[in-house]
Amino acid sequence: MRGARDGTPYWSDVETWSRDRLETYQLKALRRQLTYVGEHSEYYRRIWADIGFEPADLQSLDDLRHLPTLRKADYVADLESAGPWGSLRAAHPDDIVRVHFSSGTTAAPTPVCWTQADLDRWADLYARAAYSQGVRRSDVYQVLFGFAWFVGGLGAAQGYARIGCTVIPGGSGDTERQIAVMSAYGTTAVSGTPSFVLHLAETAERLGRPLTENKVTRIQVGGEPGGCIPETRAAIERRWGAKVFDGYGSLEFQPVAWECEYQAGGHIPEDFALAEVVDAETGAPVPDGQPGVLVLTHLDKQATPLVRWWTGDVVVRDPTPCACGRTLSRLPGGVLGRADDMLVVRGVNLFPSAVENLVRSTPGATGEHRIVIDRDVTDPQTGYLTGLKLRVETEDGAGPAVADRLAHRVRAELTVRAVVEPVPHGSLERTTHKARRVVREM
Repeated sequence: MRGARDGTPYWSDVETWSRDRLETYQLKALRRQLTYVGEHSEYYRRIWADIGFEPADLQSLDDLRHLPTLRKADYVADLESAGPWGSLRAAHPDDIVRVHFSSGTTAAPTPVCWTQADLDRWADLYARAAYSQGVRRSDVYQVLFGFAWFVGGLGAAQGYARIGCTVIPGGSGDTERQIAVMSAYGTTAVSGTPSFVLHLAETAERLGRPLTENKVTRIQVGGEPGGCIPETRAAIERRWGAKVFDGYGSLEFQPVAWECEYQAGGHIPEDFALAEVVDAETGAPVPDGQPGVLVLTHLDKQATPLVRWWTGDVVVRDPTPCACGRTLSRLPGGVLGRADDMLVVRGVNLFPSAVENLVRSTPGATGEHRIVIDRDVTDPQTGYLTGLKLRVETEDGAGPAVADRLAHRVRAELTVRAVVEPVPHGSLERTTHKARRVVREM
């Protein structure tokens, strides 16, 4: 175990490198990685030949901007033409030891592969994240992420095991059993999606076994917005009596960023991934402190290496050191939204996370809600949104008051018209995986 062995609060010394030292490392690693990718990935060899790029041409980190971004649609198209594995893969089939797939909700499930070295790196990053949040060998850790097909469960379990924790691979089901196990075995740390973590708290309270009576002190959430939404974080911390840390990852990059004990934005493992923040329309770099789309490049992935992967996630980067002493760039506020999920209401850009923050902070609302896109808030000629329609669960008897209060707050704070439809507590479907907040009914 790294951190405990050298007596520091850091899992790896890279967490406190100077910016100059880090960028020197990144340039060397990027040159090595692009050479590897060019030699082993048919896809990149073809794409780079079309634009006349050779890895030896790279002279600075800024030169990476001249390469095209890779988007999910590009990956899917490659799989269709060179299936089932695609031509992106850069490792020999005999060296592939793990495959995870996307959910397949918007396209056919897409495979991402790992070699053993990739898995070791992945586990080490998860361990670094948990260690920065105060998790130690003496903790009992219960995994509430899914294991079937989903990427989160196995990665988290392996990372916490690397620290030396006792790991309970619970998964994202069997709600009442999860609660019983936490109590019986003294679980001290958990991870899961915010929606499932809140569902567990709600169920425990209904059973007369509030989770504040358990020993859990640390909760790592991820997989959907929530940990970075102030009111959602506060709701989880209040109902669990534990500290919540936002984590950000994806199938293609695991993990991308995580909060330390200061909860001041996720630290990017910049020795693993080179991060760019660019304008959603032009692709040009945006200044630090301004929102843009995160673009990531692997610096040492073997099996399915990605160069300039367009995450579609809108973030703000802060390169200043954290109060914890770590110098890696952070993402204050986590993922602000998806570039393709942004709602435009009469010229006002809104992300669902901003709506969630208002709903969860409105007295009388349970927090469960849906943003409904239907004819009530859509211009029949242009199809553009003219307002927000919110279907919001409310406590008994609070419906009309909540509707009035929330409509007023949306108008005052988000500057758009809102139609609020109160529904009874428990009427909206709960999820054990990723919550679906925007529904279309047209």
